[in-house]
Amino acid sequence: MRRTTAAFRQTAKTATAPRTPASSARVSPQREDLRAPNEGELGAILTNRTRDESGEYAATSSSLGLDLSWTERSETTRELGRRDLQRRLRAYFDAREVRVVATDNRHTMLSIKRSQTTWSLRMHHMFIGAPPTVVRAVARYAQAQCPDASQVLRRFIDDNDDRVRTRSVTDQHPIDVEGRYFNLREIYDEINDRYFNGEVDVQITWGQRGRRRRARESIRLGSYTLEDQLIRIHPVLDANDVPAFFVKFIVFHEMLHTVHEMPIVGGRRVYHTPDFREHERIYEHYDASLRWERRNLHKLLER
Repeated sequence: MRRTTAAFRQTAKTATAPRTPASSARVSPQREDLRAPNEGELGAILTNRTRDESGEYAATSSSLGLDLSWTERSETTRELGRRDLQRRLRAYFDAREVRVVATDNRHTMLSIKRSQTTWSLRMHHMFIGAPPTVVRAVARYAQAQCPDASQVLRRFIDDNDDRVRTRSVTDQHPIDVEGRYFNLREIYDEINDRYFNGEVDVQITWGQRGRRRRARESIRLGSYTLEDQLIRIHPVLDANDVPAFFVKFIVFHEMLHTVHEMPIVGGRRVYHTPDFREHERIYEHYDASLRWERRNLHKLLER
C-alpha cells in the first residue's frame, strides 16, 4: 500500500451499491515475471492434446509443467495451468462466471466465494491437472457442500501433501510485532476475527527500523508478499500521534490482499480491483482513515 503526496496512488471513490455478502467455504488442511502470456503462446503449448470432461481439448501434463515445482514454472506455464483448471471447472458450475486464482499457499488449499454473478476460487496449484473426479468434487462442494465431495477433496489434498511448499530455515523472516505504541499481533487478531471470520492465516511484522537517509516523495505504509505469506507495516506508524483506527485500516487493507485475486490485465498485474476497493469500504473507520491520511501524510513523509 503505497502513498504519495499527489494522489496517494488510489483511485477516486464514487458512490457504489452496497457490497453483496459473499458466501465462502474452505477445505482443510489449511495451509509470477509479471508479463501475461498472449493467446498465441498458450495455443502453441497445447499440442498432442486429448479431450477432457468438458469436451474441449486439454493441456498435456508436460505443457502444464506438472513435473516442475511451482517456482520452477514459467509465468506462461502457470497461466496456462490456471486457465486450463478454470475452463474445466466451468463445465460443472451453474450460469455464474467462474474465476480461478492458482496459489502456492502453505495453509489454505481451497477457498471459495460466491457473489450474485461470480464464483471465485483460490486453489493450490496441486489442483492443476487433477483427475475429473476431483474437479467435479470441487464444484459439488462449492455449490452444495456435499459431504462425499468434501471427503474426495480431503483425500486428494492428503495424497498431494508433498506438493505443499515448506518453509526452510533460510526462508524465515524476523517477526517483530511488539511496537512502542502498537502490538501488530493484537491488531491482526482483532481485524481477522471481525472482518475475516478468523480465516486469514499469514504472518505480520513491523518493517525494518532505521534512520531515514533522504527525503521521501512517497511511502509504502504496508505490503503483502504472497510467496512469504507476510504482511509488513511501516514503522513510521508506530507513533503516539497516529490513531489506532488508522493503523488498523492499513492492516485491514493488507489482509484484503490475501483474499482477493490479483489478475493480469493488459500485461500488468492489478493489485486493487474494483471488488477490492468496494470490499475495503466496509472498514468501520474507512472515511475517517482517508481523512486522517490526507491531513497527515506530510508528517509521515518527513519521518
